[in-house]
Amino acid sequence: MMEIQWGAPVALHQPQNGTIEQFSTIEKVRYWLRRKWPVTDAARQTALARIDEAMDCMRPVEDARHAFLVAALSAGFVLTRGA
Repeated sequence: MMEIQWGAPVALHQPQNGTIEQFSTIEKVRYWLRRKWPVTDAARQTALARIDEAMDCMRPVEDARHAFLVAALSAGFVLTRGA
């Protein structure tokens, strides 16, 4: 399976445990949202929908990336720079 690149990696810091996770493909984002995400809310559901649509070439990858960032902030993650 070919991975879909979605631009510069996104690095998220989890304040609860201090870890930083890098996201550079839409497949990893989808896995995290489905299996490791700390909250189930509307932002997460929207991000999952946008990611599935982007993976099916029905929506731009940029829309999925934006929805993921909104979900990350909603879940309490902090965006980090230069990680």
